[in-house]
Amino acid sequence: MFNNLLPRDGMVFYFDPILTEIESGRLFENLMKNIEWKQDKIKMFGKEIITKRKIGWYGSSPFKYKYSGTVKIALPWTTDLDYIKKKVEIISGERFNSCLLNYYQDGSVGMGWHSDDEKELIPNGTIASISLGSSRRFLFKHKVCNDRIECLLESGSVLLMKGEVQKYWSHSLPKMLNVKKNRINLTFRNINEAII
Repeated sequence: MFNNLLPRDGMVFYFDPILTEIESGRLFENLMKNIEWKQDKIKMFGKEIITKRKIGWYGSSPFKYKYSGTVKIALPWTTDLDYIKKKVEIISGERFNSCLLNYYQDGSVGMGWHSDDEKELIPNGTIASISLGSSRRFLFKHKVCNDRIECLLESGSVLLMKGEVQKYWSHSLPKMLNVKKNRINLTFRNINEAII
């Protein structure tokens, strides 16, 4: 049985790499070529900002997903995404209908504190995050008591966030300027089909 990384208010489980180094490398290259990458546009303090990070949004249906003032429409699963999804579903014991991909060119690109609590998502639904490429630090911060938890996401590893994690915790991917290699992160999730 895996240990919960959080002391309270939700569950986070870390799985060592489920993909071999060769398999991770092959999937990384395929995703770089075959995903329809777009720079993310977000609204901050009333201004539209184009991020260095690039994203892709895929799913079982053309789901709409709105965050930071922008709307994305899911593209159909690619062969590689479907393959990774099935591997993650076996490990997690969950089923997923969508995936948000993030591409980070190097350690100078990060992600600030946030929660994946958009109204389109199933409340308290499981989110499975799988990393490909460079290893990066990943942080959790409790919204009330400010407890902090840190883990290192290795290539091919899976991080499961379950229960009330998004309600009580924020998470971030801090910049690591010493990291010169790129990374792809895939977060499998479930859109609430009853509200779309």
